[in-house]
Amino acid sequence: MATRGSRSEKVKRIFQQFDNNRDGGLNRDEMAALVVAVNPRVKFSDEQINAILDEVFRTYGEFIDGERGLTYDGLLRTYDDGAGDVDRDFDALGLELNPDEAKGASIVSEASSSSIADEKITESQRKQRTAAWAVSPHHDIVFDDTWKLVDELDILLKRLKSKQAKDGKFKNDNFDAYSDAGWSRELGPSAELSEKRVYWEESGPDYAIFVKELGALRSRADGARSREEAFDGQMAIGRVLYEHQLFKEALISFKRSCELQPTDVRPHFRAGNCLYVLGKCKEAKDEFLLALESAEAGGNQWGYLLPQIYVNLGIALEGEGMVLSACEYYREAAILCPTHFRALKLLGSALFGVGEYRAAAKALEEAIFMKPDYADAHCDLASALHALGEDERAIEVFQKAIDLNPGHVDALYNLGGLYMDLGRFQRACEMYTRVLAVWPNHWRAQLNKAVSLLGAGETEEAKKALKEALKMTNRVELHDAIYHMKQLQKKKKVKSNGGANGEGAFVVVEPSKFKTVGDTTTLRQDLGNAIQIRAFQRITRLSRCDVDLLKKEMSETDVPVSYSGGGVPQKSIRKPNLEEILRRLLRFLKPETFQGAVKAINERILSVLDETGSGRVDLGMFYAVLAPICNGHPDKRKRIAFDALLWQPVNEGSSQIRKVDAVRYIKLLRAIHVPSHGISEMLEVHGETDSSMVSFSEFLAMFDDPDWGFGIMSTLLKLETGDRNRHGRQVCSVCRYPVIGSRFKEVKSRFSLCNQCYSEGKVPPSFKQDEYKFKEYGSEDKCICFTFQSHKAP
Repeated sequence: MATRGSRSEKVKRIFQQFDNNRDGGLNRDEMAALVVAVNPRVKFSDEQINAILDEVFRTYGEFIDGERGLTYDGLLRTYDDGAGDVDRDFDALGLELNPDEAKGASIVSEASSSSIADEKITESQRKQRTAAWAVSPHHDIVFDDTWKLVDELDILLKRLKSKQAKDGKFKNDNFDAYSDAGWSRELGPSAELSEKRVYWEESGPDYAIFVKELGALRSRADGARSREEAFDGQMAIGRVLYEHQLFKEALISFKRSCELQPTDVRPHFRAGNCLYVLGKCKEAKDEFLLALESAEAGGNQWGYLLPQIYVNLGIALEGEGMVLSACEYYREAAILCPTHFRALKLLGSALFGVGEYRAAAKALEEAIFMKPDYADAHCDLASALHALGEDERAIEVFQKAIDLNPGHVDALYNLGGLYMDLGRFQRACEMYTRVLAVWPNHWRAQLNKAVSLLGAGETEEAKKALKEALKMTNRVELHDAIYHMKQLQKKKKVKSNGGANGEGAFVVVEPSKFKTVGDTTTLRQDLGNAIQIRAFQRITRLSRCDVDLLKKEMSETDVPVSYSGGGVPQKSIRKPNLEEILRRLLRFLKPETFQGAVKAINERILSVLDETGSGRVDLGMFYAVLAPICNGHPDKRKRIAFDALLWQPVNEGSSQIRKVDAVRYIKLLRAIHVPSHGISEMLEVHGETDSSMVSFSEFLAMFDDPDWGFGIMSTLLKLETGDRNRHGRQVCSVCRYPVIGSRFKEVKSRFSLCNQCYSEGKVPPSFKQDEYKFKEYGSEDKCICFTFQSHKAP
């Protein structure tokens, strides 16, 4: 890790290397040569070079010395702002520090980290030992009295740390094993950040005394001769506290700084950092928005800060679960600073989080190109490659992440999952064992280790691993896995038919051989599609979203009318704005669960509605597509779907909708939820010019049509009301899991199948028949013989 001293010396050497005319500045030609030299693998066009130079000379205008160009201080500022990696560029140029420079850098480093032994400190000693942020060109302390405050605060901190360490209350934890979100904690370079998380004991008398003495220092700062000096003092106190990870106390000083100079960007930015670390993502977002507003109003003065603000604003939004919105700010940061590898990594990770794997891989590859030792970026790139089906390359990239950081939990865990998907259970087990070596209480790794052992045929070892997992958590998944293992042991050992997770042998029967007994037994293909829709409901939690909320959003949301490529007026909305509406509809979800819901909706619904890739979606059509899978009486769902189509500008004010809109809606539903039919049908709807209108009753007839409509909704309703039914100790004859939901009993051979195995056409190999006839049971031994006409509205 580069110290401030070594960083400045390296920047000076880089500057001297390209200041060919020795005039103390880098003109456009010299800067262009620098950009090309530190990126040897990139083939820049003239337009790209000019765009980069325009941005540098505009953003760092205060450091441009006429025709001579960018000064040394300006180049140092670009590196401080994260526009490049000093160490990477220095190495790429093949430069070395001479002994005198290295010695000087070492002196600065040692002085900066030394502790205070005497309160009487000379000016030179003070500046030498103060943290790097205080002597950087754009974080300097302005007033002499502020130095006195910093000195006294440092003594108080040393005293508190000494007392807590003596009592065993002060703790350092190394977090290298976990993925770094790329958080720009400060305005300076990432090399200045601490790699260890510090925990202070805040409940004891020592801490109370510290807070009291800190309050006295704050009062002295407020009692300064001017607002500017008071601001300088409060900001310095906040920075020292932040460096020592006393975030609550730092926040108080930054908030006071905001009051003293409301239009200054820095206190808002740093208050946002504190709030995020304290887990207050919404408040952090608000502070970053204030910082952004001030920076944009301040012109070039704060231009160098904009990429940092965008990055941290994006991270705060991700903390709220708003990943689509976060992507927008990461893009802005990457546009403003094309070499900001952290912004590109975060963009790639966020795009992966919403299911846009190809775009994610591209952004992550760019981040790795700029910083080849970025382990987190390698890990996320490997995950994106796995999602794209490039499994062998994904293994290589995961391994690269592990080579860079042998204890990288995410890389080890995800590589284990990839090996599981490929059926390489022994290798998967090795990865989960390494995860547990770093994180002993990782219950998911322990459970997956048990499953991989089961897949490898090591049943006894799998049982031991499951018992260890039970010691970590009492989640239902573990009990289901144990019961499943017991059922497998009751059977004779049979050769697996490619089934993972210890699944027994089976034969897949073609659909024509599956027959049903009675009109109420669900058809195999219908059940398969309905199971997929039900799974989507569960992932998104839309089954818990009251359909009336869609009606409320339509009545309260003012969406301007725009025009599609075909000239048709519509109420379209950008995806990040749509995400805000989804957050209101699913406000009961935790941020991480909401992220999963948005990913599923983006992959399944928005990808179809935004067929041109414009990033905009017809909001009325979106509401209509959601309505059938929300919570509420079936009739109400259909009514609100019709109302959403009425809400579209072409139908607004009428009691009927255009037939072409109704047809397009039905085909969109089928394309989304019954894709085997829907894609070809969607091709047929383009260009239809039928101008006739459709009433609600006619719309219902189209919707309920079992062949051309969304008649599968009746099967979906059956799953909604009965997919938690249990059947005593009945287990599926194929997968050996307890039957939950409907049980399908073959009337001749009398074996039973669960919903999933029935829908996939799996039967035990010992029962080979020309055809199979099934009767459906809702719960216990009650045969399904009801319809949903008597369904009561809630």
